[in-house]
Amino acid sequence: MPPRSIAFFGSSLVSAYWNGAATYYRGVLSALHARGFAVTFYEPDAYDRQQHRDLAEDPGYARVVVYPNRPDALAPLLEEAAAAGVVVKASGVGVFDAELEEAVSTLTRADGSAPLRIFWDVDAPATLERMRADPDDPARACVPRYDAVFTYGGGPPVVAAYEALGARRCVPIYNAHDPATHRPAPAQERFACDLCFLGNRLPDREARVDAFFTEAARLAPAKKFLLGGSGWHDADLPENVHRLGHVGTGDHNALNASALCVLNISRASMAEVGFSPATRVFEAAAAGACLVTDAWVGIDTFFEPGVEILVAEDGAGVAAILADLRPERARDIGDAARARALRDHTYTQRAVTVEAQLDELAEHAS
Repeated sequence: MPPRSIAFFGSSLVSAYWNGAATYYRGVLSALHARGFAVTFYEPDAYDRQQHRDLAEDPGYARVVVYPNRPDALAPLLEEAAAAGVVVKASGVGVFDAELEEAVSTLTRADGSAPLRIFWDVDAPATLERMRADPDDPARACVPRYDAVFTYGGGPPVVAAYEALGARRCVPIYNAHDPATHRPAPAQERFACDLCFLGNRLPDREARVDAFFTEAARLAPAKKFLLGGSGWHDADLPENVHRLGHVGTGDHNALNASALCVLNISRASMAEVGFSPATRVFEAAAAGACLVTDAWVGIDTFFEPGVEILVAEDGAGVAAILADLRPERARDIGDAARARALRDHTYTQRAVTVEAQLDELAEHAS
């Protein structure tokens, strides 16, 4: 592989099924490819993701290697990956995470040289909490061995926490959007509603969905609510909530464009740490949607509250926003959010940051 090459071990690039990181991976890696990087993405055949691919063919910006869910599959992959200029182990691969973290953190080539070794944490609050709770967590020993830790959120608290664990460098690479993929679309009647929320049912999200989304629906029975994502089929929901099930990435623009407003609900760990906007925030903004978000520290780093985004403290706050929100104001907020997203929050801009960090690390290593 050429020096400007990246071998990336992640959950999945070709399937967003139970894989919220897919959009982030696609955005960052396609932007890095456009800047001259050759990308190989290694993903396990796990969790039925290959049976629910939303990219029928491998993308032009990356070579995708799908490997079997067996420990003996790792050694030849790691040997191949070591030839790259940069080797990344992302958090949450879901299969052999500890083994990959150990292997990548110490990866060398036959001649004794080493690629740049990066740990890319796509759920830093959860990873850090796990390491704090277990002094014997094997990931603790790996952190100082990586050349750098990248995270997709967390801001100053996460940087400080990783540095306290011995990270040589920790840099947030925030979520963003790809203007070619996330953009305004014609509204569709099937997605028409007053408020929609899109997110899979997860243990550390469900209580907050109930507090912000379900409670708002109970308090606003005359409004129509849409709930998208996997796992909600047996949830106890008010009659004015309509379940969509899994919503493919190809429908996200239409969903965001069809609702009066779109709700973001951070997972508990991310809300607590702050500075962790989910991909849906930038997707919805890029589609010109009027965003409503739960309150968390650092919102104003990304969007201006009251002008580019609306903020609610709880479900009652969401219901109050809906009671007062008129289509004209929703359009103004959506337009302002889109302008800000295009100005400050594209994956090209994130790739520029990644490239600068990798170039600096390579210079120091030479």
